[in-house]
Amino acid sequence: LFKTGSSAMAERSTVEDVFDDSYREKEGPKPPMMMVWRNVILMSLLHVGALYGLILLPYASFSTLVWTAVCYLFSGLGVTAGVHRLWSHRSYKASFPLRVFLALANSMAFQNDIYDWARDHRVHHKHSETDADPHNATRGFFFAHIGWLLVRKHPDVIEKGKKLELTDLKADKVVMFQRRHYKLSVVILCFLVPMLVPWYFWGESLAVAYFVPGLLRYALMLNATWLVNSAAHIWGNRPYDKTINPRENPLVAFTAIGEGFHNYHHTFPFDYSTSEFGCKLNLTTAFIDLMCFLGLATDCKRVSKDMIAARIKRTGDGNYKSG
Repeated sequence: LFKTGSSAMAERSTVEDVFDDSYREKEGPKPPMMMVWRNVILMSLLHVGALYGLILLPYASFSTLVWTAVCYLFSGLGVTAGVHRLWSHRSYKASFPLRVFLALANSMAFQNDIYDWARDHRVHHKHSETDADPHNATRGFFFAHIGWLLVRKHPDVIEKGKKLELTDLKADKVVMFQRRHYKLSVVILCFLVPMLVPWYFWGESLAVAYFVPGLLRYALMLNATWLVNSAAHIWGNRPYDKTINPRENPLVAFTAIGEGFHNYHHTFPFDYSTSEFGCKLNLTTAFIDLMCFLGLATDCKRVSKDMIAARIKRTGDGNYKSG
């Protein structure tokens, strides 16, 4: 789910000069696998920094550890409740204040701006496990997890992305504002805010503040969401549709705050909960339900029990367990 780079569209990714996995338009054949060494270096440095953050964990204050968890949850909601369930699938409607909140959270997550992320995710659903899928899991765990970010996009991803209907994203002023100011919002929300809050308010050292709620939290959130692309497409059962690759993976659901019920999600992608089990291992569903209670979200789409039962009977793998 970490989207970087851009297509050869008129509107290019605002983060392209940081992470570039797009094809350049050139004459002649385009190689399907071309390393992007800048991405390799930056991803390597990020994970080295995250490992150093693990070493510094014993030196972090309790307040810093709580702040790290808050930043993890906040950035996670920007992906799960925001760019995934709201903007990619339009599975519920959000008020302007909630959309602003989710856009800010999405910038803290730093997985590319809402417009590019949603476009690539729609391509992923429409052309899952083909060359047009940005993180095609049939190419193996490593490619689906992080390898797809280390090479240039397959031409089919770009071609199919150009054909998608994206007028709803272009019409959303919050989406386009975030896109225009994405790089600045990432610097502030993904790196400066997580570091400066513990340093200023309770005297945490800058080193601990940068490497723990900063880099370690960021790397953990990335890998949690990448597991949806990799582990949840490889390991688990398929109680709703055995003809597709995505699986039910409770471990991924826990780490990715509710996004591991992937066989259900690909079978019923319009369901705002991405699961039939409500808030069970699904903090994102609990959050959206809370927003509905507060009047900030409406029109949550759900699948009827009869439709689920009929689908299980018709295409399930026989491993369905209720509740």
